Amino acid sequence: MTQTTVMTDETTHPFTGVHVPTTLHLREPLPGLPGHTEFDVTSLDDIGVLHAIRSVPAAGAQPVRLFVVVPQPFFPDYAPAISAEAVAAVGGPAERLVLLVVVHPADGPHPATANLLAPLVVDPVTGAAVQSVVDEDWPLRAPLA
Repeated sequence: MTQTTVMTDETTHPFTGVHVPTTLHLREPLPGLPGHTEFDVTSLDDIGVLHAIRSVPAAGAQPVRLFVVVPQPFFPDYAPAISAEAVAAVGGPAERLVLLVVVHPADGPHPATANLLAPLVVDPVTGAAVQSVVDEDWPLRAPLA
């Protein structure tokens, strides 16, 4: 049985125009992170762009923390076609869904990068989310400007 939590905080950040829920309920675990489907979301800035997502693991498992961003401030032309399967898996109407992209933090001489090839598709009302690999030619490691 899939649990759906209805979010009551409908705050939309004025800079991004995006509402990011406080919890993500992934329909499938992210690749390489089996057993991690529930994530608490914490905004790391005042403008609603950078967020940390921390898994709520099963008993005995270690939590995982990832960083995600709302892509438009960094990549204004980013508008990938999201599959009908991803929209159906999340369950919200397509026009309501928001995208988040996973960020790999900077490491020494290597800049921070964003995975534009496989965004998280999120229903901001329920927190339901899936990672969807897009069919277009978006980079896996796009440098953040």
